[in-house]
Amino acid sequence: MVILGFESSCDETGVALVCTERGVLAHALHTQAAMHEAYGGVVPELASRDHIRRIVPLTRQALSDANLSLANIDAIAYTAGPGLAGALLVGAGTAQALAWSLGKPAIPVHHLEGHLLSPRLANPRPEFPFVALLVSGGHTQLMRVNGVGDYELLGETLDDAAGEAFDKTAKLLGLGYPGGPQLAALAQTGDETRFDLPRPLLHRSGFDFSFSGLKTAVLNQVQKACKAVGFDRADASVLDDQTRADLAAATQAAIVDILIAKSLASLDQTGLRRLVVAGGVGANRRLRQQLLKACDQRGAEVFFPPVELCTDNGAMIAYAAAERMNAGFCDLIEEQSHAFTVRPRWPLSELGSSSTDDLGRVSLT
Repeated sequence: MVILGFESSCDETGVALVCTERGVLAHALHTQAAMHEAYGGVVPELASRDHIRRIVPLTRQALSDANLSLANIDAIAYTAGPGLAGALLVGAGTAQALAWSLGKPAIPVHHLEGHLLSPRLANPRPEFPFVALLVSGGHTQLMRVNGVGDYELLGETLDDAAGEAFDKTAKLLGLGYPGGPQLAALAQTGDETRFDLPRPLLHRSGFDFSFSGLKTAVLNQVQKACKAVGFDRADASVLDDQTRADLAAATQAAIVDILIAKSLASLDQTGLRRLVVAGGVGANRRLRQQLLKACDQRGAEVFFPPVELCTDNGAMIAYAAAERMNAGFCDLIEEQSHAFTVRPRWPLSELGSSSTDDLGRVSLT
């Protein structure tokens, strides 16, 4: 079965074709980072308009790369939430219209489930059950994944997400948007031991995270460094390149230390020996290296999605739909209304209770 997947929850337009037997056949992605850089963050209305411009050309590109036509598509999947309402409606509307015109089923997918299952696109792929560290610009959570649709929240951030902490710190240091990759690049030339930054909740029991205090600590260090060179306010542009690199390295080290400690603790408590990392921060080189080393020392395995599939993408949405169909969650009947809605706020815990009435034509109960 070949599934066409659309992802448009925020600032990436992703279209992909996934075969249940052969894996990812094609993957096309456009990021809006350059467009939003001038504003220092995502502007929802601009994001929605750009999705409209990109989604059809990317669909044509994916079909061409896979050497397929619309006639070869068996089902169409789309992100129904959570995300920006206008952006979600672009993907949902395109998917439902295309499904209606082709007489094919349309499958609404939870964005976070797409991330959780995306490491199973890698080779080797993790078998159930496993602990998942979902770490991105909007989410930082530890989940126990027993199977498709069977997720238990172990812990989550109480304030900023890890990716958000990367981006906010990058902004303090005068780096562009998105800041995470730029901060990680700058950190490669820095001394992470020069600045003593906190690791919030590191030694507290439980698996919750907190990163807002880390951002404040970086701001305080920037203020001190500026005063040392005779500047009264926090403006990283007056600092030398090495100081900025050292601050970047210290910030990255603090975030990675917290993520690793909580992940290892969750493995110990659950007794599981498989850890899956998903989300955009999963592409961070230091996080990957340190987790691989730590898990190897404990006799545990760690799995990552391919780097190009760490950020939002259509492949993870198509694959999540395939997994749901294989697990018997989706009733792919032919005669259905293509009325639909989206859920900008959609806790993963509510996934099993979603129905045709509130998402569209495919039951997820």
